[in-house]
Order: sequence, then structure tokens, then C-alpha cells
Amino acid sequence: MQRPRFLPDNFTLALLATVTLASLWPAQGTVAQFFEGLTTAAIALLFFLHGAKLSRAAVVAGLGHWRLHLLVLACTFALFPILGLVLKPLFSVMLTPDLALGMLFLCTLPATVQSAIAFTAMARGNVSAAVCSASASSLIGVFITPLLVGWLVVPGGVSGSGELEAVGRIMLQLMLPFVAGQLLQPWIGGFVKKHAAGLKFVDQGSILLVVYTAFSAAVIEGLWKQVPLPILLGLVAACCLLLALALTMTTWSSRLFGFAKDDEVTIVFCGSKKSLASGVPMAKVLFAAHTVGVMLLPLMIFHQIQLMVCAVLAQRYAKRAL
Repeated sequence: MQRPRFLPDNFTLALLATVTLASLWPAQGTVAQFFEGLTTAAIALLFFLHGAKLSRAAVVAGLGHWRLHLLVLACTFALFPILGLVLKPLFSVMLTPDLALGMLFLCTLPATVQSAIAFTAMARGNVSAAVCSASASSLIGVFITPLLVGWLVVPGGVSGSGELEAVGRIMLQLMLPFVAGQLLQPWIGGFVKKHAAGLKFVDQGSILLVVYTAFSAAVIEGLWKQVPLPILLGLVAACCLLLALALTMTTWSSRLFGFAKDDEVTIVFCGSKKSLASGVPMAKVLFAAHTVGVMLLPLMIFHQIQLMVCAVLAQRYAKRAL
């Protein structure tokens, strides 16, 4: 039996179920502490596997497109923060103060890896450049995102400590496992790729664990009393506006600088997307536990919208004549 087209994908349904579970039965006390420890271990395993999957050959093949990579990084870490600043007054009107900060946090995050590469391949873009650019964005985001958060989201500090301390915590929890996986890639890379379908449950499961613990803490603090339906609809509109501007600017800039169409595809899909896989653990490190849920809500909604819009856009690119 064919899946109805109007139904979301399985991971989206799992996210909704996790938020519902956290809303009805939030983790508290020793249960919450257990999930915190389990989440930390799952995130470390997730980034270890990301390091093990990244092929050295793919990185070398994509490194030559330095102009493309600079433009993607500029879109990710300069264009988005500028859009966040420009739209900040509008966000303040449409959303609660915490959700408005969540939109700014969204603007500081690195690009996606898996979906950016998948959509680039679907749209017949420069896949090797997409692999290199998206991976570089994730690695550089370990250093840049905490600094941008300290400047744009929480001026003067992050979770009561300096931005450099936040960089250190992220490197310890995310970068160290990634580097370990990359060092072992020649020996375990083949196994990881061969079992990619099964290992994706580690990827998705770690995100679901963080979402459950984050929303549990937020629900206990009264999250859903702070986000009535009109505010939720305003959040969806704000995410749509931000994505529309990002897609327009990445397309326009790639044509302005004279990139070929396959490179344009890579720039659009790598430069306009924000990573849920990186954003969730980063929020856990950067913000106080009771604020993580509300800070992640804009990212979760933006993530689903970008997947749906980019799927349609990739199909349109794929139909072009070579």
C-alpha cells in the first residue's frame, strides 16, 4: 500500500510523537538525569559516525572549489545572521521574546550535511563540492556558532560563561568524537557506509533523545502556556520568510558571481539550510536546560519547512536540460 502523499516522513512523525510524549510525561528527577547521560553518549556516537562516514577522497575532490566554499560559508555564517538582525524587530512583534531569540539562534547554526548532499545529488548539482562545503560548515560551526550566539543571541555571554568556554565544551562533546571517527575512517569507513541504513537510527535517535529531554525541561517550566496557537502560526510564518529570503539570496549571489548551474545548485542547497543534527546538541551545550526546548522550536519547524521546499526545488532543478 502506497504511503499517502499528505503524510509527513517517518522522522517528522517521530519528532511530533517525541514532543507529545515530553508534553504528557516529561522526564523529571533521576529519570531526567538518566536521559541526560544517555543523550550525551548518543551525541558523541553520532559525531563519531559522521567522522567515520566522511571520505577523504570526497574532501580532496571538493577542495578545489574554494570560491564556492567561501560563498556558502558567507551565506551560512554572515547572510543568515544579517537577516536575523534585520528581521529581529519583526520577530519581536510576531513571537514571544524566547522564540525570537530561538530564531536568532537558528541563524547562527551551520548547514546540514546529509540533506544538503542528497538534494544536490537529486538536482544534478556538484556533489563532491557539496560534500566538502557542507562538512566544512559543520566543522567551522563548532567555533563560529558559539561566538555568533554570544554576539547575536545572548550578548555578553552564553549560559553564564564566555564564548571561548562554550567553544571548548562543544569541541569536547562534538569535535573530539568526530576527529576520532575521521582518524579511524580508513578502517571502519567501509563498514559504516555498508550499514548506513541501520546506523541512521543512531543519527535520528540521538536527536529524538535531546528533543525529549529538552522539551521535558521546557514543559515543566510552562512551555505550552507561553506558545498559544497564534504565536505558533506566527513562528511558521517567520520560518517561511527567513527560508524564502535565504533561497532568493543564495540563488541571486551564485548567478552574480558567474557560477555554473551545477555549482549554483550546490550553493543554494548548502547555503540556505540549517542543521538540526548540529543545532540540537549545540543548544544543549550553550543554553540552560529549561530554555533549550523553546530555543529549539524554531529550528525544528524551519527544518521541516526547508526539507519540503527543497524537495520541490530539487525536482525543478533536475528537470533542466544539460
